[in-house]
Amino acid sequence: MIVELGHYTLVLGLALSLAQTIVPMIGLRTNDARMLHVAPPLTIATFLVVAISFAALTWAYVTSDFSVRNVWANSFSNKPMIFKITGVWGNHEGSMLLWILTLALFGALVAFFGGNLPSRLKAAVLSVQGSVTVAFALFILLTSNPFERLSPAPMEGRDLNPILQDIGLAVHPPLLYLGYVGFSICFSFAVAALIEGRIDAAWARWVRPWTLVSWLFLTAGISMGSYWAYYELGWGGWWFWDPVENASFMPWLIGTALLHSALVMEKREAMKVWTILLAILAFSFSLLGTFLVRSGVLTSVHSFATDPQRGLFILLILVFFIAGSLILFALRAGTLRNGGMFHPISREGALVLNNLFLTTATATVLVGTLYPLLVEAVTGEKISVGAPYFNYTFIPLMIPLLMAVPFGPLLAWKRGNLYAAAERLWLAAALSLVAALFMAYVRYEAPVLSALAYFVAFWLIIGAFADVWQKAGFAKNGLAKGWSRLRGLPRANWGTALAHAGLGVTTLGIVGVTTFEDETVLRMTPGETTSFAGYEVAFDSLTPGKGPNFTYDRGVFTITRDGREIGTVEPEKRVYVASRMPTTEAGIQMVGLFSQYYIALGDPAPDTDAIVVRIWYKPYVTLIWHGTIVMVLAGLISLSDRRLRIGAPVAARRRREQTAAQARPEPAE
Repeated sequence: MIVELGHYTLVLGLALSLAQTIVPMIGLRTNDARMLHVAPPLTIATFLVVAISFAALTWAYVTSDFSVRNVWANSFSNKPMIFKITGVWGNHEGSMLLWILTLALFGALVAFFGGNLPSRLKAAVLSVQGSVTVAFALFILLTSNPFERLSPAPMEGRDLNPILQDIGLAVHPPLLYLGYVGFSICFSFAVAALIEGRIDAAWARWVRPWTLVSWLFLTAGISMGSYWAYYELGWGGWWFWDPVENASFMPWLIGTALLHSALVMEKREAMKVWTILLAILAFSFSLLGTFLVRSGVLTSVHSFATDPQRGLFILLILVFFIAGSLILFALRAGTLRNGGMFHPISREGALVLNNLFLTTATATVLVGTLYPLLVEAVTGEKISVGAPYFNYTFIPLMIPLLMAVPFGPLLAWKRGNLYAAAERLWLAAALSLVAALFMAYVRYEAPVLSALAYFVAFWLIIGAFADVWQKAGFAKNGLAKGWSRLRGLPRANWGTALAHAGLGVTTLGIVGVTTFEDETVLRMTPGETTSFAGYEVAFDSLTPGKGPNFTYDRGVFTITRDGREIGTVEPEKRVYVASRMPTTEAGIQMVGLFSQYYIALGDPAPDTDAIVVRIWYKPYVTLIWHGTIVMVLAGLISLSDRRLRIGAPVAARRRREQTAAQARPEPAE
């Protein structure tokens, strides 16, 4: 009964989202206020019924209802409860239901918190958001029904893909979807603005918090996915330039550009056309990622579906929304005024430079991702584009961008002074140079260019706080007043500084592990000890065992240095009972403040008691994820700034009120 309720509420959600799309749009055409005011309650109702549908599917997983085909294909009665729940979105059908739930959630949030939006713009935004929900609800009902029944019901399920049975998969997909789908609201705001013809500083103020929310969730999702792949797959890497990894990275790059572009539009009413285009592109890349994962064109641990019918349906959705929005943009772009002018050397100019580098970098990733697919489609030949291409195209674009980041906040709006900004950064440059030379001295065997890379990382971290230091004015105002001014700075200023510093911390981790990582592969038997990267590794034992739904061979290794025990790790080789699929669970031990010792078990050596063991020494690797945590915290701090929680700039609102008062006819005497 609960399963049927879930199916029914999903159909009801389609009907409500269809009404959410059509009724407000008619109200916009006829200027009927009653129809406009219907949009928020319809949007909230859509979210509630989709949430009931998602809860019904979750209940089927929790109770191991194998009469549901989706549960039978992706669950197992002895699986731990946490993985029964995460199995809901660990498959194509369930993850698409989560996608629709997230779409409806963001629409409901705008309906609930958008009281300061003009009624016409709010109705248009919710109508566009409803149309996206309709498309994906049709997709799931016609091609990917998660509530399909089996008769007779099997006694046991096939189990979830073993590599997805990890706590990281309890967190990674929801975070990623909140970022992916969050950009749908930015898309809806852009299309609604084009429909209404209202694109001004107030629009940028309204759309920027939603962009920031999507960006921070996508940052957290990508980071969590990177760390999950690092410790779960047993390969020792944190980024592979996998096409599906790229599919999440591209909207992040465009979303970062959109954040900065919206700031220019808000402050100076400039870059209107460009900001609208970025809002469209951010969600377009999210749709592209959905197509890559679910069309069957890629073979990846991230991929779900291989049914061509599903791929064609998603391709039609992608073409409809991307082409439709771009056509509307082309029709309306000529009517948009660009707004305030500015000098190339200015805060606006720095943000334009930021956007140029980010969009060009996105284009290089897009080419490297799609080129193999195009070659295979045209010639039938399978080729791969690996890390060397991305390293030679993406990284050279990032270095000048990262060098320019600390200058931006120090430049004045409209017309800045580059020399004055450089004067304020001389101390940051000196400290960064000293830190880079120190790292090169400590790691004297490193390549010469690593010193430059370290300088860029420290330059980002130290230079990020130059702006808040200057605003505090310790030299001019003294210590007490300086601290007072520092505490009084808007949270958005602190958020900006922390986000740039977090990027520097991640860069520092990337440089460290890329430059100094060491790896060895050897055969070891229990009782044997080896030395590697300054540490001694003792293979204590190898014991078999049984988990809830798998069997395992667990190795126990003790890591010591100079006779002092650092820690014990227990890597495993697992075989899951239902699927008979093996997995590798790495053993990881911190061997410094930010460094790790990483051990993974391989296959048994033939005709011996030995087993293949892979050992990595990964200096500074955790800084990669510490930096992303700092960036997410920075986003939360910026989001808490009151200036991002009000609708239109007060000054702009007062100007409109004064203009309306002046235009009002004088009363007759």
